[in-house]
Amino acid sequence: MSTRSPPHVVVLGGGSAGWITACLLHHEWGARGGKVTVVESSDIGIIGVGEGSTPQLKAFFDHLGIEEGEWMPACDATYKLGIRFTGWSERPDFGSYFHPFPSPVDLHSEPGFTHNCALARRGFDVPAHPDDWFLAARLAGERKGPVPAENFPFPQSYSYHFDAHRLGGFLREWAVARGVGHLDRKVAEVELDDSGDIAALVCEGGERIAGDIFVDCSGFRSMIAQQALGEEFLPFADNLFADRAVVMPTGHAAPITPQTEAIAMSAGWRWSIPLTSRVGNGYVYSSRYLSDEDAEAELRTAIGMEGSDTAARVLHMKVGRVRNSWSRNCLAVGLSQGFIEPLEATALHIVIVTALEFAQAFEAGGFAPQHRDAFNASIAARYEGIRDYIVAHYRMNQRTDSQFWRDNAVNDRLSDGLKAMMTAWFTHKDIAATAAEISRQPTYASLSWHCLFAGYGTFPPPEKMQPAPPQAQVADREKAQAMLAACALNFPEYKPV
Repeated sequence: MSTRSPPHVVVLGGGSAGWITACLLHHEWGARGGKVTVVESSDIGIIGVGEGSTPQLKAFFDHLGIEEGEWMPACDATYKLGIRFTGWSERPDFGSYFHPFPSPVDLHSEPGFTHNCALARRGFDVPAHPDDWFLAARLAGERKGPVPAENFPFPQSYSYHFDAHRLGGFLREWAVARGVGHLDRKVAEVELDDSGDIAALVCEGGERIAGDIFVDCSGFRSMIAQQALGEEFLPFADNLFADRAVVMPTGHAAPITPQTEAIAMSAGWRWSIPLTSRVGNGYVYSSRYLSDEDAEAELRTAIGMEGSDTAARVLHMKVGRVRNSWSRNCLAVGLSQGFIEPLEATALHIVIVTALEFAQAFEAGGFAPQHRDAFNASIAARYEGIRDYIVAHYRMNQRTDSQFWRDNAVNDRLSDGLKAMMTAWFTHKDIAATAAEISRQPTYASLSWHCLFAGYGTFPPPEKMQPAPPQAQVADREKAQAMLAACALNFPEYKPV
């Protein structure tokens, strides 16, 4: 291990991505002499696409030792147990399904679910809807929180909904109070040295901000990675058709349910995300199939805001990723690194993983780029894995009411990995084993793939389903539901922190 000191890290851009990265790198290196400075301009707005997350965000706060009672009220945050998908399939009894965050309790019910899925895939009429088999789905359905009574020994995995602007502000205050530098500056130029590395950021007025490592959190502009260093951007347009989102808030019309809603629309889907102060709504759609005006009108109708003067905002999404997240002495994070539409709320998940894996790789190499290629391969694989899983939502859809859905259902621009997962499902192969064959560290576990395929009712048509023979040993749905119901008694009614 090198005796070199940790670097001076300069982060260009604030927002959730910039401040999460700053907090993590300062936490790793600050006590050993490392320095982190965030340069952001108060004149540049934050996009803030999406207000949901995965359990990785809880791990982030736990890692830093930030209590929920400290940050959640400041960010209008609520709990999230998973995502309910509605309208993605026209098959009877499969118009909606819940994609849960797992818990240890599910280890007792998931085997029955996957066993029944295997039988249903072969044409046997057995109960194989994911909502019947997982604790998170029951808790969300009963509007219960994810933190059980002290005498219940099985923790429930969960995440959060939050106001993205407030989260960035909270993390800025938290980080600055602990020694992270903060400069309100507008950067005009990225200065390169003779070797092609980043030497400094040059602000309007000529001030130079030098450093050792530069983190590009400048959003879709990607001012350092793509503009200054020419890092190649790999678009996902052939796989993911959606490239716009129209967003607007509404008030609460019902008690808060700790779940994200993902509801299919004519040319995409809309989210409904409950915060403590409002409900966030957004329609993710493809501009090839729908104009911005028609998308706004469809969203307003869906959420009962046709005659409202509440303004809507249209966001343009640059869907894809850079070829290398770490190039020279620059680390691209957040929107400058890549963006996959917010269907599975993975944006901050990738930010956190990128920052932590970078810190580990850079330090393991003696604070030198010795492990850069392995790091880039790991992050690229995560992007590809998330992309494939989200593409599967569209490719496996069972809607026929618009050209958008029909075109997605026949899209053949699929990765070999996704083709393998689909083939495994339809040829009755083991899903977990197939995922392991594709990747040493599958991005999504067998549970998630089973929930997606089974949630759409991707089984033989009802007229071809046959009663299961006695030797099939069908898993007992009622028994599983009784166990989950008993477990749910240990969880309180949901109330915001």
